[in-house]
Amino acid sequence: MATIAETKDFAIRQATIALVGNPNTGKSTLFGALAGIRQRVGNYPGVTVEKKLGQMNHAGRKFQLIDLPGTYSLAPRSLDEMVAVDVLLGRRGDVSPVDAVICIVDASNLERNLYLVSQVLAMGLPTVIALNMMDVARTRGLAIDVDRLSRQLGVTVVPIEAHRRRGLDDLKQAVLAALDQPVAGRPSPFPEQFESEVDALAALSSTTAAAPRYLTERLLLDTTGYLAHELTHGDQRAAGQIAAARQRLADAGLPVPAVEAMARYGWVAQTLAGVVSRPSQRPVTLSDRIDRVLTHRVWGTLFFALVMLAMFQSVFVWAGPAMDWIDGLMGAAGEMIGAWLPEGPLRSLLIDGVIGGFGSVLVFLPQIFILFFFISVLEDCGYMARAAFLMDKLMSRVGLSGKSFIPLLSSFACAVPGVMATRVIENRRDRLTTILVAPLMSCSARLPVYTVLIAAFIPDRAWLAGVLSLQGLTLTAMYLLGIVVAVGMAILLKRSLLKGPTPPFVMELPSYKLPSPGTVLHRMADRGWAFVRRAGTLIVAVSIVVWALLYFPRSEAVTQPLADRLAATKAEMNLPDLTTEQLTHLRAEAAALDREFSGIQQRQSYLGRMGRFIEPVVRPLGWDWRIGCAVIASFPAREVVVATLGVIYNLGSELDVAADADRTQLAAALQQAKWDDSERPVYNVPVALSIMVFFALCAQCAATLAVIRRETNSWFWPTFTFVYMTSLAYLAALVTYQVGIRLAS
Repeated sequence: MATIAETKDFAIRQATIALVGNPNTGKSTLFGALAGIRQRVGNYPGVTVEKKLGQMNHAGRKFQLIDLPGTYSLAPRSLDEMVAVDVLLGRRGDVSPVDAVICIVDASNLERNLYLVSQVLAMGLPTVIALNMMDVARTRGLAIDVDRLSRQLGVTVVPIEAHRRRGLDDLKQAVLAALDQPVAGRPSPFPEQFESEVDALAALSSTTAAAPRYLTERLLLDTTGYLAHELTHGDQRAAGQIAAARQRLADAGLPVPAVEAMARYGWVAQTLAGVVSRPSQRPVTLSDRIDRVLTHRVWGTLFFALVMLAMFQSVFVWAGPAMDWIDGLMGAAGEMIGAWLPEGPLRSLLIDGVIGGFGSVLVFLPQIFILFFFISVLEDCGYMARAAFLMDKLMSRVGLSGKSFIPLLSSFACAVPGVMATRVIENRRDRLTTILVAPLMSCSARLPVYTVLIAAFIPDRAWLAGVLSLQGLTLTAMYLLGIVVAVGMAILLKRSLLKGPTPPFVMELPSYKLPSPGTVLHRMADRGWAFVRRAGTLIVAVSIVVWALLYFPRSEAVTQPLADRLAATKAEMNLPDLTTEQLTHLRAEAAALDREFSGIQQRQSYLGRMGRFIEPVVRPLGWDWRIGCAVIASFPAREVVVATLGVIYNLGSELDVAADADRTQLAAALQQAKWDDSERPVYNVPVALSIMVFFALCAQCAATLAVIRRETNSWFWPTFTFVYMTSLAYLAALVTYQVGIRLAS
């Protein structure tokens, strides 16, 4: 309860406001509308739960906003639920104590949403109810007496439509008023005997006595043992007394944990008495009519396949003009630096290492934006949940539920949030299975590998007036490969290492709505910035290291004779009275000497030595030592392989996969690479496919492995993931090359 001193304190310091709500109630949309661009995302220290903070200004005061993970209840039975409760109870040192709560509820489903509200009110914090989706409630014929609801709840209720930014000023004003008013006491929804048992538990030990009453109450209700472990640390005496208290409640007709549902839903029924008016017959809404098609076994699946095909085709086709512009910009920067600096290590470092490495990754930013545009639109309009519903039957065949589909689909963007998204899966075996196969989904980091090699080696053929292209189909095949292998691995894991029954699928289907442009743009910018930030740190750093490994050591004793011949040839090219044939011959000779010079330098470099060391292992895949170098360098992050190939083939500042002319030049440059002591080209279609297949299945992402370690709290599972995926990638690439080369011959 806020005291007078605390109330005055709010006026001089920044108050902290927490946003709480069920999933799919528009909580993130409201957070974005209140905070605008003043947001930052991180993790709570020591855990992988995402921490979203923002700033809000109103009436000359600043507020810190905390967007807590969406949840149906504040019953801490897992780490992420415990974080949400600890934030509300002020038990975390990394965020300021919460001064007030905005509890966002779905106006079209008040009965279910008020269950969480009853738990929030039990925290004793100033609370404002944001009654969202009023338009959806009206569409369903519901009439809500907001004033009566506010009186019966004992807190302010503000009707809003977050996606249209309606009612936000009233909501801010209500929060401001709640901060300046003391919190009224309210009776507990639980029976008196239950409260007596809670009092007894509070006096059980110094630990339980020091815990907030809400946690002591949860200690009695949590039959999973999670909270008992957290609070009593395995105290057998405490466990025995808790079990005895539950038995007494059961004997009194108040079994745990059912007593909570009975008490809270009873409170909900009393609170909603006379508040909601419903039509005698539920009207058929637009969402119902759309769902008849989009959740249909045949038409819905066909629509889903078309959406996926359109998304991946668009990623490859629409990004072209923007990629041209970025590539031109990086090329101009390289030319500018090349004109200023003389030949030498510094010039090579800036052009080939820094600009080449960063440009090789930055050029794919338009494709990342388009990919996240589709994902954000599908999430915001409500279709993503239908996709999970459609996929449930498929997922159940591999021993998983539809809940595994969303983490796997998220992994197409990045396996890191995909692995973290598995927290929606309660069953430990299913969650672990989903974590282990999620990295097989082709994430955005693989996209640069696919697009470079597809643009360079897959013929640009199209059918059906350009609607279907061979390059687009190849890209789709790479994504499908990850899906098919993930299905196979999930079946194998569920029938062996993680054997267990298939869990039931329960998921709410939110109403369809128009996607919020602000939400979509923010997600695109957030993910795009994360990609660039990663490129600007890890990838560029690795690019520079790779450049250094490729540039050093320099041995003039080995290269000087060739350098002298090259200098003499270039001098001869400047002689007057040369015929066209002579000039052409000299240019070809100079180009050959230049390639030979680069080849000698690469072979004697540190990276070349490492590549040649593993060449016997990768040769059956059709790879030479230079591709082996790129694979070694990209183990920290698979995006690095493009920058590495750019440095190895001196293409860093020239990479362009969209413009026809540059694509042809890039293909020609790669095709000029020859095997040592042979005129046989290194690259062809089977080699390009084997590289793509390897990167489609390998586990070259240190961030993903680190997240798996944190989510499983064990080094065994990331090690297992790395070993099985790398082995699988090698075997698949071997089969691809051997079959492809025989078909080609």
